[in-house]
Amino acid sequence: MNHNDKLNAIKHIRPNALFVLRGDEVEWLDEIQVEPTEAEIKKGLTEYEAAQKVEAEARAAQKAALLNKLGITAEEARLLLS
Repeated sequence: MNHNDKLNAIKHIRPNALFVLRGDEVEWLDEIQVEPTEAEIKKGLTEYEAAQKVEAEARAAQKAALLNKLGITAEEARLLLS
């Protein structure tokens, strides 16, 4: 698991937690939330990636619906916005 993966996983499972991630080492600063275990972080990464996939699919569906409603292609939309 790389640095960004671990960061995203911790943020996903412990929203608004106070911590510092240096390389692979977590320095837990939060006095309210408990530091997640490595197993929780791994599970959190899986959940985070699944949530990102669902969000991306929803955005793509919304984009396709809007293009269809406007009756234009994605290329035509890019030309309009450039």
